[in-house]
Amino acid sequence: EQSFDLGHFCVPDHYRDDLSHIMLTHGMIIDRIERMAVDLCRDFGFNNGSGERLHMMCVLKGGHQFFSDLADALKKLTLRGCTAPPLTFDFIRVKSYAGTESTGDIQIESLGVNLSEMKGRHILLCEDIIDTGSTMLKLVPYLQSFGAASVKVATLLTKRTPKSKGFVADYTGFSIPDHFVVGYCLDYNEVFRDMAHICVMAKAGIARHAVAGGDDEKM
Repeated sequence: EQSFDLGHFCVPDHYRDDLSHIMLTHGMIIDRIERMAVDLCRDFGFNNGSGERLHMMCVLKGGHQFFSDLADALKKLTLRGCTAPPLTFDFIRVKSYAGTESTGDIQIESLGVNLSEMKGRHILLCEDIIDTGSTMLKLVPYLQSFGAASVKVATLLTKRTPKSKGFVADYTGFSIPDHFVVGYCLDYNEVFRDMAHICVMAKAGIARHAVAGGDDEKM
């Protein structure tokens, strides 16, 4: 398993005792996202100007940073050659976590999104992490039921876990071991979202920040 010492990179002092090590540095994350953007441009035909508009849907809150950086990378790659605006955006909130475990029960909240307008659109769901996959197994067909032309999933992380329900994202940044990770907008009970790197929680940190009923959006 790849890991980096906390002392070798900029990590907020108030988080150091809560973390075991850095799994993915910010630079690694950004470089991988830029490559994912290249793959998306190829697959959706943006390279030759024949592509159809891609509707990027951010799964909040955890997916926000990944969505933002992926959108920025795509915008840079589509400055030339497109005859129509290639990207549109929406936001959706899906909850399936309590503490460190995925509950398997999800709540879907569309934030100002008229889902009936998804008919005929090519949707790209932007997610922070696929854990058990339960959420995507429910969310993808839910969006398909509104008549979307296609629903693809881009996730920054896919966790290798025996609890997986077998869902495979269309685009994956990194496959990671079965550890609880935070940072780069991934949280533990709303803490750690502001860290630039993705880090593995220490047991002491999990205990320190445990909150009854706390949640995040890792799937």
